[in-house]
Amino acid sequence: MSAPATEHAPGLVVQGFTPPLRLHDFKLIAFDMDSTLINIECVDEIADAVGRKAEVAAITEAAMRGEITDFKDSLRRRVALLKGVTVADLEAVKRERLRLNPGAAELVAACKQMGMKVLLVSGGFTFFADHVQQLLGVDYTRSNVLEIEHGKLTGRLVDQPWGDICDGAEKQRMLLQTCAQLGISPRQAIAMGDGANDLPMMGAAGLSVAYHAKPKVREQAMVAINSGGLDRLLEILA
Repeated sequence: MSAPATEHAPGLVVQGFTPPLRLHDFKLIAFDMDSTLINIECVDEIADAVGRKAEVAAITEAAMRGEITDFKDSLRRRVALLKGVTVADLEAVKRERLRLNPGAAELVAACKQMGMKVLLVSGGFTFFADHVQQLLGVDYTRSNVLEIEHGKLTGRLVDQPWGDICDGAEKQRMLLQTCAQLGISPRQAIAMGDGANDLPMMGAAGLSVAYHAKPKVREQAMVAINSGGLDRLLEILA
């Protein structure tokens, strides 16, 4: 952004506009899932079940920081390392480790109360995205499907009609497709994320929000929530 960044409140940085904006001017809010709506990177926690968390997490971190530019390749590499993980292991991650991030339920409820639709777009997996959709009443989702045979991961992803992997380009496409479906302008959408693969959809939205994000994402977002919960966005939305 060309305008200088200013700290609206401790841990809440804005650039390119002067708060507040009006929440009812927006009709859609799109969220990344891992480390945005929820507290974990699911692929890293799954890898822990087979003793490969450090190896997988290092690839995840590099991808989210934008140091690995081919997200699809990085995800395929990580998923290949998950071969042999059981469905019981996945259930344990969901049950024992996955939690909504602070303020997630409150922000989604506030948006839905204003009549907004909610979209979850994730480079993670439907096994967890479907669970989060139920928890929050999300309207639309897009994520990746882990291939499972005989109760175990094969180390591959299942091809979908829209493509094989939900990466940054697919997140942006899904945001624009949902706006078109709703008959709204992308300027009436909010997009929230934390990693480099969220930047395409954040750039297409009328309001981009970085949540406890990587430096590259904080620098390009119109709002950066660096402390506190997701619902801090409501501090700049009247």
